[in-house]
Amino acid sequence: MPSPPTRAGCALCREAEPLPFDFSYAFQPIVDIQAREVFAHEALVRGPTDEPADTVLSRVTAENRYSFDQACREKAIRIAAGLQLPSCLSINFLPNAIYRPEVCIRSTLQAAERYGFPVERIIFETVEGEQVSDGKWLAEILSEYKRIGFKTAIDDFGAGFAGLNLLADFHPDIVKLDMALIRGIDHSRSRRAIVAGVMSMCDELDIEVIAEGIETADEARCLSDLGIRLMQGYWFGRPRFEQAAGEADIPWGV
Repeated sequence: MPSPPTRAGCALCREAEPLPFDFSYAFQPIVDIQAREVFAHEALVRGPTDEPADTVLSRVTAENRYSFDQACREKAIRIAAGLQLPSCLSINFLPNAIYRPEVCIRSTLQAAERYGFPVERIIFETVEGEQVSDGKWLAEILSEYKRIGFKTAIDDFGAGFAGLNLLADFHPDIVKLDMALIRGIDHSRSRRAIVAGVMSMCDELDIEVIAEGIETADEARCLSDLGIRLMQGYWFGRPRFEQAAGEADIPWGV
């Protein structure tokens, strides 16, 4: 494992101050339309009484970013375990807050053990649209997570800075297509061609594809025709504050 680009994570673990604000989570289902089951729930930050994410994220600073990232993992696992979540749990992480993944992941592993949530059902998503100073360092973080046993995902694929260069250095378990590619895909030849190309590439690399941001039955049907079975969006279910969706809550008529 190469040295991180900035400060050592172990020092941050020792010196981290408690967060000056509280937060919670809403959970949005990611469905498998072929198996007709909920594949995962994405944990989405909310205020402590379901306030919008911006009310929390606007209070994250360079000084508390590391503490916030660590607290997010622990709380998402704790709530998911309390809900007896039968699916995978997908957690967004902040790559610029991670300095030594083999050290910084300890609290996550401890939380999984404490609350009885299987490590192999935890997915860590990194947002492609977040600028990172060192793409190869991000690949090292993801590789370490995968080695430990977590699933890994690149979120918003096609929207940001990492893209194909990140895939050249690291093969995640999952790629989540950016919603801008999905919106109106049933009426867009260019979007269908791009998604078909990504599907072909991911098949070659043994990477699962999730289409996110689906809002209509026609979008879902078009994506199904392109071979995508994992889908997420308001059409299948909105985020539920501190609750999880079951198979009976999903409109399966795709």
